[in-house]
Amino acid sequence: MVYEKTVLHPFEDASLLSICITKTDRTHARPRRAVIVCPGGAYSGLAPHEAEPIAFQFLAAGFATFILSYSLKEKAADFAPLSEVALAIRHVREHAAEYNVDPDYVFTCGFSAGGHLACSAGVLWDHPRVRALMEDAPEGINRPTGMILCYPVISADPAFGHLGSIRRVCGKENPTKEEADVFSLEKHVNATTSPAFLWHTFADKGVPVENSLVMAAALRRAGVPFELHVFPEGGHGLGLCDGTYGAPSPHNACWMELAIRWVKDFTLPEKNREN
Repeated sequence: MVYEKTVLHPFEDASLLSICITKTDRTHARPRRAVIVCPGGAYSGLAPHEAEPIAFQFLAAGFATFILSYSLKEKAADFAPLSEVALAIRHVREHAAEYNVDPDYVFTCGFSAGGHLACSAGVLWDHPRVRALMEDAPEGINRPTGMILCYPVISADPAFGHLGSIRRVCGKENPTKEEADVFSLEKHVNATTSPAFLWHTFADKGVPVENSLVMAAALRRAGVPFELHVFPEGGHGLGLCDGTYGAPSPHNACWMELAIRWVKDFTLPEKNREN
């Protein structure tokens, strides 16, 4: 296996993309699909059990896999994490030949606040701040093919949103409703939003299941395909559900197999193959 790291300019002091690929990938006859993993941590830290252990599962399943370390705490403001994930997706596509990646199939996978970031990549991919960052790159080069959203933070609704995460990306302790709504992703879903695989637990008290439910409803209204799994038991931050974090949840552990199958079976309509 090759394990490399690259800095995403112009965020030299904050963002880092770790590249996990097998040595045979670079000469393999058939390009592989890629997954960019965004660990959770409320935009305050990066949960280790949602980074390498996840990436290695996708790697073992035959994908080229990447781990994004993105801006946190006060550095998470001013669209920095969104810019970084956009640059990461662009980087993978622009280096597709080097990594032996099929540029048509680049997915994001995120957990909790990392799920918010992975989803932001597919919802806000054409936000003016991101478009300006892409400069002369082809339109949509930063849009993920699909999104794997694991107990994601989605909404800024005070009734069930994870307001700590929203505050950090807003850069304010008390953002206005208008400022918070920029990052309330269900409000921005449209026909260009990336398809999604979502999973959550009914019992999640850290980020309530309503986050995934409102996202699924928004995708349905926009006509964007999705797959949603809600498990009855289990707390927040389960990762692989193997007990590394929280109690073991063997019933929920099938999410990884389901997500891998979703990525492998994903078919991109020919008319959308622009990258």
